[in-house]
Amino acid sequence: MSQKFRTMDLLEWTMLIALALVWAGTFFFAAIAVVEIPPLTIAFLRVSGAALVLLLALYLMGILMPREGSVWAAFFGMGLFNNAIPFSLIFWAQTELTSGVASILNAAMPVFTVIAAHLLTKDEKMTKMRFLGVVLGFLGIVVLIGSPISGSIWAHLAILAAGISYALASIFGKRFAQMGVKPMATATGQVICSAIILLPFALILERPWTNASPSFHVIQAMIAMISLSTAFAYFLYFRILSTAGATNVALVTLLIPPFAVLLGILFLNETLTLQQLTGMFIITAGLVSIDGRVARLFKK
Repeated sequence: MSQKFRTMDLLEWTMLIALALVWAGTFFFAAIAVVEIPPLTIAFLRVSGAALVLLLALYLMGILMPREGSVWAAFFGMGLFNNAIPFSLIFWAQTELTSGVASILNAAMPVFTVIAAHLLTKDEKMTKMRFLGVVLGFLGIVVLIGSPISGSIWAHLAILAAGISYALASIFGKRFAQMGVKPMATATGQVICSAIILLPFALILERPWTNASPSFHVIQAMIAMISLSTAFAYFLYFRILSTAGATNVALVTLLIPPFAVLLGILFLNETLTLQQLTGMFIITAGLVSIDGRVARLFKK
């Protein structure tokens, strides 16, 4: 078996669980922030703050940002599909949805990635197990959206649209390896460009200077989202990717919803209905089918 399917060691599992926790924290911190800060402003603050942290990290690591115009054009494309669009949609949806429900719907992203890869690439066509995962994923989405207390249909669709945007970004982002751009530089470039994209929309549509100053606990939530759930999360992601491979780091998708649900229940007094839990388990079954490692174990 190739390196990408190898078993992770204790350090890698620890980093993977930490990554799931800090990414789950995005939904938790956003649930606090959206009460006082508009969603586009949250998205801008998240990426611009992360850009500053990552630029400092690159400086300390001695990594230079590329200067080629073609690379920066690609950064803008990645920033649009991987940050600006999905962050804005998710934060807007969280004005209506609980953090747990938002995280469960967001976990369906690999379902859209499988479809996008099948349609847009030549080397990642859909297998029987992936098709089963897609079917289960959509079934789980239908069950979740049908929950009577889970928010408006538009909020649900916004999260799903964010998943489609993430899926397109995963296909688009493959070009950076071919360009020879270091992963940390890619992470930094995309958040810089997404901040540039989001700034005029936040200023024109939300006029954030007209809002009351956020409370201390909201400021704390934003600092944690920027430093932990964005900058530190990128560091963990690329660290695991470099040693354990893409297949292993993809397991984080399975771990984020349980952590997000637990954080919401423990600290935000959120609840999940049986129907919503059922939707989560069906989507998880779909992700397991798409991942394929369980099926490979039975074939051995």
